[in-house]
Amino acid sequence: MATNLFDLTGKIALVTGASRGIGEAIAKLLAEQGAHVIVSSRKLDDCQTVADEIITAGGSAEAHACHVGSMEDITKTFAFIRNKHNRLDILVNNAAANPYFGHILETDLSAYQKTVDVNIRGYFFMSVEAGKMMKEQGGGVIVNTASVNALQPAEGQGIYSITKAAVVNMTKAFAKECGPLGIRVNALLPGLTKTKFAGALFSHEATYNKVMEQIPLRRHAEPKDMAGAVLYLVSEAGSYTNGECIVVDGGLTI
Repeated sequence: MATNLFDLTGKIALVTGASRGIGEAIAKLLAEQGAHVIVSSRKLDDCQTVADEIITAGGSAEAHACHVGSMEDITKTFAFIRNKHNRLDILVNNAAANPYFGHILETDLSAYQKTVDVNIRGYFFMSVEAGKMMKEQGGGVIVNTASVNALQPAEGQGIYSITKAAVVNMTKAFAKECGPLGIRVNALLPGLTKTKFAGALFSHEATYNKVMEQIPLRRHAEPKDMAGAVLYLVSEAGSYTNGECIVVDGGLTI
C-alpha cells in the first residue's frame, strides 16, 4: 500500500533485470507504492511472470523484453515507451552481466566485451534515452545498480568490478549535467546479496567466508534490502539526492 512519504501513484517506472533477484524486488516494491512498472529483462516469459504477480497483488505492471547489451533493443524499448506511455518517470538500470569468475589474467575477450556492453554501454545509453524523455517532460529519476566492488575490487571478479566502478562515475557525470534539467541520478551499491546472479560466490565456501569477514553485520543481504533503498531514491523522500551512491552491505545502509 502506498504511503504519503513514498507514494508513486501515476509514475511510469522501467526496471531492467527485473525478472528475478534485486530487480524483481525493486519492481514489486515500486508497484506496491502505486507506480506502473515495466518489468524488463532478456526473456519475455520471465518478465511476464513477475508482471502477473504484481497485478495479482493489486499493482499495475506490464512485461517488456529488452537486452540492454543490444543497442537495437534499447532503441525499440524507448520507442515502445514513447508510443504507449509518452513519458518515463523512473528508470532503474539493474540488468548486469558477470560471465567470468576467475583470475583477471585469464579474462578472455568475449567475457570482457559482454560485461562492458551490458554494464557500461547499456547503462549509458539507457540513461541517455531515458534522460531525453525526462528532459522533455521536465524531470525524472534514474537509479543505477552498481556494487561495493566499485569501491574495492573483488577477487576473481576483475572486469565486473571495473565496470561497476565505471557505473559510479557515470552516475556522477549524469547527475552533474542532468540535475539542472530536473533529472536526479543516483546509484545503489549492493554488498553480497543472495541472488542467482551471485551464485558463484555462495557456492564457493572459501570465497563466501572471506567476503563475510569484511561485512560489518556478518550477514549477506536479501534482494528486499536493496529495494527499500531504491524506493527512497526515487520518491519525494529522496528528492534532495543527486549524484549520491548509497552502499547497502549485509543489510546495513552506509
